[in-house]
Amino acid sequence: MVNDLIQSISSSLNAEFGDSYGIYREEHTQDQRAPCFVIRCLSSAERHFFWKRYFRENRFCVAYFPETEGKGREECDFVAERLFSCLEYLETGEDPVRGSNMNYEVKDGILNFFVNYDMFVYKMSESVPAMEGVSTETSVKG
Repeated sequence: MVNDLIQSISSSLNAEFGDSYGIYREEHTQDQRAPCFVIRCLSSAERHFFWKRYFRENRFCVAYFPETEGKGREECDFVAERLFSCLEYLETGEDPVRGSNMNYEVKDGILNFFVNYDMFVYKMSESVPAMEGVSTETSVKG
């Protein structure tokens, strides 16, 4: 699930910003060049909701490393505005997923954009055998 979301985030970033921006999953790679994005899943939690239904919370950080050193803050603010739009909905196969709790901060010239992709998931278990049959006997008092 997390890898699918990362792939969807990457596709959305590429559609919005184009091929001139690098998109990475890990920081500090050999070929990392600015301007670029680094996508990280900060946390993922799951809680049982009902029967086979679970609620999964996925918190992501999309870090942006600006190209311009002197105007880094201005560039980061501009990119953040575009991220609010392009990361609001992700296509993840069957149903789109909506981003929530979106916010950002610029620290040491790097934009950190935070977004949650929370969703319900169903877990189908093969280990529970199906009931084969039921019989009952009843009598009527007269």
